[in-house]
Amino acid sequence: MNPCVLPTPLPDLDGDKRWHSIHRRFISDCREKDPDVIFLGDCIFETVQDTEAWNQYFAPLHCLNFSIRDDCTEHVLWRIENGALDNVNPKIVVLHVGTNNVRNSAEEVAEGVLANVTKIRQKLPNAYIVLPSLLPRGQQPNKLREKNANINEVVNGLTKGLYRVQTVAIDKGLIQSDGSISHHDMFDYKNLTNAGAKKILEPLYDLLSQILNENEPENDLTPSE
Repeated sequence: MNPCVLPTPLPDLDGDKRWHSIHRRFISDCREKDPDVIFLGDCIFETVQDTEAWNQYFAPLHCLNFSIRDDCTEHVLWRIENGALDNVNPKIVVLHVGTNNVRNSAEEVAEGVLANVTKIRQKLPNAYIVLPSLLPRGQQPNKLREKNANINEVVNGLTKGLYRVQTVAIDKGLIQSDGSISHHDMFDYKNLTNAGAKKILEPLYDLLSQILNENEPENDLTPSE
């Protein structure tokens, strides 16, 4: 059985139960807030919420960010099954997960992403599900970078034609002409600086804005009698 599709809580290796505490806080946010956009994912979107680019693009969009640093596909799947999307009705769910599944094949990870998409659709039948591409990682070309590219390709194929599911490439400009990634874009060659966040968030913001604007109810311009 593919471990990427088996809902599993993140093991509490540190012994402080922080992961479960964060999950419970997210559930509480669902009860108290009415977001248009929810982000579900891993370290990539957990770290970008502290950047100027995030504040510029997404703070005004009524977003909740339910990303946790070390999550793999199976951990996000567990969170969805255990309340992460209950008591809430966002217009868009942005799912970014898979880069931490370093021990699994590209096909296994892609199936894990699809399992999350399926579970989101069960919880939110009419929400748009947006899948930003997994980013390249490592200063120089390496097997994990190649695998992330393969995951993106497989996910594109698995989700093509699915109702209100859309992939979006967000990695443009991160790999330089010599194949390297600059620490000015990724401070640890995996997570993003403000400059790197701006590069990935612009195309995502454009897509989300387009979806939100297309689904705005039209104002009734009929003169009142």
